[in-house]
Amino acid sequence: MTTSELLYLLALQRVPNIGDISAKKLLRTMGSAEAIFKASKSELKAIDGIGNFKLKDLHNSDYLHQAESELGFIKDNAIEIRYFEDAEYPEKLKHCIDAPILLFQQGNINLQQKKLISIVGTRKATNQGIAFCENLIEKLAPLNPVIISGFAYGIDICAHKAALKHNLQTVGCLAHGLDQIYPKSHAKYVDEVKNYGGLMTDFWSSATFDRNNFLRRNRIIAGLSQATLVIESAEKGGSLVTADIANSYNRDVFAVPGRTTDAFSKGCNNLIKSQQAHMLTCPEDLIYMLNWDLKNQPKKTQPQLFINLTEDEEKVLKALQQKGKAELDELSLVIKMPTYKIAPLLLNLELNNLVRPLPGKMYEVI
Repeated sequence: MTTSELLYLLALQRVPNIGDISAKKLLRTMGSAEAIFKASKSELKAIDGIGNFKLKDLHNSDYLHQAESELGFIKDNAIEIRYFEDAEYPEKLKHCIDAPILLFQQGNINLQQKKLISIVGTRKATNQGIAFCENLIEKLAPLNPVIISGFAYGIDICAHKAALKHNLQTVGCLAHGLDQIYPKSHAKYVDEVKNYGGLMTDFWSSATFDRNNFLRRNRIIAGLSQATLVIESAEKGGSLVTADIANSYNRDVFAVPGRTTDAFSKGCNNLIKSQQAHMLTCPEDLIYMLNWDLKNQPKKTQPQLFINLTEDEEKVLKALQQKGKAELDELSLVIKMPTYKIAPLLLNLELNNLVRPLPGKMYEVI
């Protein structure tokens, strides 16, 4: 990416009323951020869903000046940029409609492997919750997962520290820019986290602390991973927001149950009771449901012959035969068909004993 294009992307990210969804629509239609700023309002308004309200501040030169300042900060602090169309952009986050157009990161982050889990929970973690978190990560360590969390007090920092203890990559998603660390007491972990993973955010260095920033940050925590684990949560809290977002992304959610009288078990118990989360009582629950342990998979049987399939069913079956097994989102990308159309096709193929569902919302050919 050229410096000029990055400058315009930063400016686009700064314009009020143009969120990530609208920004992607503009970028895909116009071809570049620079082209957006140089286009007339009439050209841009011709794009579906883009009107006067979204464009009213687009040509305010203040945003380009602010972008120049932020670009200087990025260069001075060796911050890596991930653009949503680049190959280096986190693959799972690409599937999220509201994922940021730009991510800023520091460290040695590598999310190419598939074992990515987010661990969240209350900031007032109990000894029982901390012990569960530490034991879970210790037992998962041989599988070498990446541990993602929010670098906050309580369960978040416990997850990061446990990952570091077992030499696992860990990623801290921040609700502010990379010019600071919150809470300040966690600054002592920054260097080690960067060595074994890193810090990631979509906020500028000028971002102020605001409750909405933390809620907005949660979509990245949920979007980066294949599953979100809630270890402890009160009846209301940011962890439940993250779980809700993960469910909206069609990701697996797990919650650790607790006694009905425990304040920080109420949120988890409600997730399980309302079937918004799988119950997580031990590491084996997670390993099985995410299909991480493949040693005990049933043997493949001979598929039935001479079954009449529709053209779309044949597309799905062929894609699965080529990939071996795949998630619904992966199939959607491969055959260029929305997931809501693929789901009933998979059901028909399953009824015909041609494919089977696997834990972790995966499918494979029988």
